[in-house]
Amino acid sequence: MGIDSGSATTKAVLVINDRVITHNIRPTGFDFLSAAKSAYEGVLINAGIDKKDVNGIYATGYGRNSIKFADKTVSEITAHTMGVHHLYPVVNGIIDIGGQDSKIISVSEGRVTDFLMNDKCAAGTGKFLEYTAKALEVPIEELGNLALASKEPASITSMCTVFAESEVISFRARGFNKEDIAAGLVESIARRVAVMVRQVRLTQNVAFVGGVAKNAGIKMFLEKELGISLYVPPEPQITGAIGAALYGRDKS
Repeated sequence: MGIDSGSATTKAVLVINDRVITHNIRPTGFDFLSAAKSAYEGVLINAGIDKKDVNGIYATGYGRNSIKFADKTVSEITAHTMGVHHLYPVVNGIIDIGGQDSKIISVSEGRVTDFLMNDKCAAGTGKFLEYTAKALEVPIEELGNLALASKEPASITSMCTVFAESEVISFRARGFNKEDIAAGLVESIARRVAVMVRQVRLTQNVAFVGGVAKNAGIKMFLEKELGISLYVPPEPQITGAIGAALYGRDKS
């Protein structure tokens, strides 16, 4: 079992040999341990198995040290690399945008060769989208599709979440439509992340994972900014949990 304890969501995955059997995603909330237990038990129910059938539990993510029932922890960088390599062996780079941070990882044959992490500022993360979507009065799930409907994105110049939120309110007051403001927000994240990607020198065979990878607008603007197509798993939130489970399998 792999458990990825993120700031926004907690993911649990059951792996048998090389096969992902089932997964469960829960909101993390305030209590990392409680969310991890819920996700873990959800997977047991999905798989129709008992706790005694699980050989090992390996935790990763922002709250991994809070998961006291895990046998061992593994870093997010290693877990995401193993998870993505399992899904797409050809990949040599990973963009992971979660709720609390964004990570760019350079990969060679399934091993980390370099990485860059933004964990000191909300810019370029899911939290940036959450706050600015609220200022736009749009559900965060609709922001990406709204952005795709834009013909002329607004220019969001501030990368600070607080100032960007003020810009959104200013654009609304000036009569800009929601589609163009949403596109401006999405484009600003794409620009920020693209700078990090270039710093790590990723140019091809790049995967896009994390909760923000579900945002179709971010994917499109990011591909446009980088000039490449991105690999996005069917469920991009669980790659860290997959990697943690695979790490445990190899260790045991």
